[in-house]
Amino acid sequence: MDAHTTTVRVAIVTGGSRGLGRVMALALRAAGYAVTITASGASAALDEVVADAAKLPGGAELLLPLVADVSDPHRANQVVEATVERFGGVHALVNNAGRGMRLVSETFTTDPVHFWDVPPATWAQIIDTNVNGPFVMSQAVMPRFLAQGDGRLVNVSTSAQTMVRPGYAPYGPSKAALEAMTRSWATDLAGTGVTANLLLPGGAADTELLPAGPDRKGADGNLLSPEVMAAPAVWLCSPESASVSGARVIAKLWDPTLSAVEAFAAASSAHVVAG
Repeated sequence: MDAHTTTVRVAIVTGGSRGLGRVMALALRAAGYAVTITASGASAALDEVVADAAKLPGGAELLLPLVADVSDPHRANQVVEATVERFGGVHALVNNAGRGMRLVSETFTTDPVHFWDVPPATWAQIIDTNVNGPFVMSQAVMPRFLAQGDGRLVNVSTSAQTMVRPGYAPYGPSKAALEAMTRSWATDLAGTGVTANLLLPGGAADTELLPAGPDRKGADGNLLSPEVMAAPAVWLCSPESASVSGARVIAKLWDPTLSAVEAFAAASSAHVVAG
């Protein structure tokens, strides 16, 4: 693609090789976006996303897969630069990359780990990806977003119960931090044309954040399809959502049979911390 002539809208989706990120990346591609996806390493899953994108209008040329540590400021800037070089710009960033409780224990859903038993190095690894990663990636795109007066930050969060559930530290608290960050950023961004919003499945999703086995389900006994993220993610990245910032959207409540405005109203959630 000629980066100097493209007029397509461009998005970066971190953690785009599997789970929620894969769904959102392919949904954006299907909606006509050029998309850069990051992954923590080469994998068959990353190859599969590229193959799936190749089947969509525009083909694999409109998908740029990159291996990147999203918490590394230098690498974050390289991801943005590579995106602009390939596609001519960037308009949306979906901060989806995350590390979960399986780093702490493969049995965390049935045998909760007390926070004082979490190895400090593991705690730091999860916080680095889940908290510092969105900050570093967002900081990397902000000069372009501000210069063009247009940009969408979409931060992927979790349910309020998960943030404080016993045995879910540091994953739960990391998402509480992300929610506070997003609300703060939305205030900072008022009047700039750049928005910051939260998107969460609304329950446990069928991704690799959960260990395999018969207990692979959420606290409510259900398991959501990652596909619930597709429609709201596309809208939150779009020019049509320009008036929405600081919102918290629950994907499972998004009704694709409604207009986007009506679907957003139905899926909007009160913030975890009142204020």
